[in-house]
Amino acid sequence: MRFDDATPGRLILRDDDRGTVLAEYVYEPSDAPLESPRPYALLHTRAGRDVTAYRPEDHVWHKGLSLALPNVGPHNFWGGPTYVDGEGYVQLPNNGTQVHRGFEASDTPVAEAVAGLARVDERLDWVTESGDTILTEVRTLTAGVVDDDTWALTWSSRLTNVSDGSLSFGSPTSRGRADAGYAGIFWRGPSSFTGGDIIGPDGEVGETGRGAISPWLAFVSPDREIGVVMLDAGPTDSLWFARSAGYAGLCPAPFFHDETVVEPGGVLRLGAVVLVGGADAASHAPIVGANLVSAVRSDPDSIAGVDIGAPAHARPAAVADVGSTA
Repeated sequence: MRFDDATPGRLILRDDDRGTVLAEYVYEPSDAPLESPRPYALLHTRAGRDVTAYRPEDHVWHKGLSLALPNVGPHNFWGGPTYVDGEGYVQLPNNGTQVHRGFEASDTPVAEAVAGLARVDERLDWVTESGDTILTEVRTLTAGVVDDDTWALTWSSRLTNVSDGSLSFGSPTSRGRADAGYAGIFWRGPSSFTGGDIIGPDGEVGETGRGAISPWLAFVSPDREIGVVMLDAGPTDSLWFARSAGYAGLCPAPFFHDETVVEPGGVLRLGAVVLVGGADAASHAPIVGANLVSAVRSDPDSIAGVDIGAPAHARPAAVADVGSTA
């Protein structure tokens, strides 16, 4: 598995064993400023089926898998209108952009090669509509094969406040709209996934998973052929934003109800693990997924030491589980 950089503005994640493309990471998008341009990943199964949507008609600012934050102080890095309490959604002159500044060489290339991992480290600036850089980010993505049907992607982001003032990270719910706590590393499924099952550690949860705490949630397509699992790999366990009716979406949502304030020079860490496979992909969450979460939370560099493709009996023990405009 490897990232191919031959295409300008995007990395292609290639599954050399299958001769297929698993992901396209678009780091220099050409989207309109109103959509809060940002890098995004379009994901596919090992058999080549799409598991993400790009610019769906209902929300053109939804882009595959991306880090999207609707409320960073007064700024919108989600795209589209901003929720204003008492007024609803209002299109404001506040749509920011995540700007790719470059890739960095990995410090552990040999370990990654031995583990069969593909990895990329990226530097980004978060720029407001008025042109001010308020955040810098170091983002690490890794990918590896789990089994014949399943592969794993990890996402780790470290954002530093480089503005002159404090920044409050929130959501429409933290700003007054009920049940709309979306903000974070957000997966938007294709239209064919609408109405699929949302599953948690104790079984099907449906949209009751929205606003609840869980180590992971999984989405199974209505045809029962594809499963996408997201695990929260942020520093603390978050509530979730989850939808099946209307559209398919999952997002660990650390600012669902309460805002997080980051002072100048302060750092915010966000992380997620995504497993893409068949309808039973959630079976990998308790061990493979949990081990990757533990690695992301401790240090992204340690991911190279996690053997995500080992037989179940050979893997390390799992860490303990912890108990519309959008």
